[in-house]
Amino acid sequence: MELYEKYIKETIDEFGHLTDISFNIPENFNFAFDIIDYYGKVKPNKVAMIWIADDKSERKFTFKDISEYSSMTANYFKSLGIKKGDKVLLILRRHYQFWFSILALHKLGAVAIPATDQLMKKDLVYRINLAEVKAVICSSSGTIATEVEKAVADCGQVKVKVITGCSREGWRDFDSEMATFSSTFLRPEGNDATSKSDTMVMFFTSGTTGYPKLAIHDYTYAIAHFTTAKWWHNVNVEGLHLTVADTGWGKALWGKLYGQWILSAPIFVYDFTKFNADDLLTLIQKYRITTFCAPPTIYRFFIKEDLSKYDLSSLQYVTTAGEALNPEVFKQLQNATGLKLMEGFGQTETSLTLANLIGATSKPGSMGKPNPQYKIRLITSEGNLAVAGEVGEVCIDVSVPPVGLFKGYYHDEVNTNAVIHDGVYHTGDMAWFDEDGYYWFVGRTDDLIKSSGYRIGPFEIESVIMEYPSVLECAVTGVPDPVRGQIVKATIVLIKGVEGTEELKKEIQTYVKHATAPYKYPRVIEFVSELPKTISGKIKRTEIRKGSESANT
Repeated sequence: MELYEKYIKETIDEFGHLTDISFNIPENFNFAFDIIDYYGKVKPNKVAMIWIADDKSERKFTFKDISEYSSMTANYFKSLGIKKGDKVLLILRRHYQFWFSILALHKLGAVAIPATDQLMKKDLVYRINLAEVKAVICSSSGTIATEVEKAVADCGQVKVKVITGCSREGWRDFDSEMATFSSTFLRPEGNDATSKSDTMVMFFTSGTTGYPKLAIHDYTYAIAHFTTAKWWHNVNVEGLHLTVADTGWGKALWGKLYGQWILSAPIFVYDFTKFNADDLLTLIQKYRITTFCAPPTIYRFFIKEDLSKYDLSSLQYVTTAGEALNPEVFKQLQNATGLKLMEGFGQTETSLTLANLIGATSKPGSMGKPNPQYKIRLITSEGNLAVAGEVGEVCIDVSVPPVGLFKGYYHDEVNTNAVIHDGVYHTGDMAWFDEDGYYWFVGRTDDLIKSSGYRIGPFEIESVIMEYPSVLECAVTGVPDPVRGQIVKATIVLIKGVEGTEELKKEIQTYVKHATAPYKYPRVIEFVSELPKTISGKIKRTEIRKGSESANT
């Protein structure tokens, strides 16, 4: 009997397709104890992770290693005063210390909040204050530690700062201090024990009509990703799975933690600083990666390489998510490797929602069919259930709360009620389905920008641009891009007397890069005399987007 069968029941038809799935999750289920520590005992020598540093040095971790290091980290964090319910910001790129830390927080019952190291002071202050962060576990790479220091100076509730990879004044040294603690950490009892309904992890979404919201997931969220790993990624338990994702984003937990390790499948982590297609393809060849997942942008870079130079014969299955997939990418990759890209769809608020699961006949450009653990409702703007060929909003039935769906937004009843009402969760994503039941993405009901796998909300960028002295008004939208899917465009009205020059464009771009995460800066800037607005004064971004698309055709 496989371990996951204790918690999960699958219904599979005669063709091997998953038709239904149900969960039997014990009240005290905790992924770190019930999965990781379990495998640490029964499969102690099985490789759990192969980790490659930016300089290509290698470390291997067995399940026993991961179990023991996470317990050492739990004891260490406990000694620093971190306890059940405390909110802890994890800014650790792809460092192996991320896995030790997030599992340690699960064991303690503290709440993990992953974040990217591209955040600046302004981003951090907002996040620390909203989440009521008590501790920050931080990478030593780049300037993130400096930005954290600036933010913490304005946020008195942060009591603990821990840094990895170096010693730094005012910070606790993770690597030297954690190593001194016991590798045994017993499951807490009484008031310190965790239950499946406790908050386990929270993710910041990308703001669309405002600043990012904070989505709450409980301990059942880990189990929800069983489907992600088995039925979408199709991981090989004796193979090696690679998902390209920074640990600051929810996708890392989809592809580099929960589902894969529920199945005891090894993961491959490449902790690169800057993406290089040749580097990644060479590592896939060298380490004989068997299953691979990445946003379409990565595949776009791949097909620009001479793929015949690489031995990719180890690859058995390839998947993609994060943005719309260009059918030409699907075609060229299949021609080069013989593999069909299997697309999937989900959100920070959910686990895998729609996908081309194992056994499906993939249709290039389609998000696939509903994951059986969710009851999908496609609802038209009139509030009716859509029929084949009719566009509607992808919604999830919550009459029986599904495993994997978030519990709401932290300290934000208004936005929670705005998306969960009338018996469904409203994703805000528009799609249609064909006569075979395959779903096709249309766009957002809001203005979210998807670029190179990042989900970017316009409001944060607009707020920064408006700080620039020469700017009177601005609107940020996404415009099509053959490599990144979309790129950020800023349409700007300048104050009187200021000329919109190429030099000014570069100055604004540089300002944004330094004031917020660099991936958010506008690659395209257009100066206009006025912005299109509704009668009530709201900017009509739809008209701006249409104008940009017309200019590109």
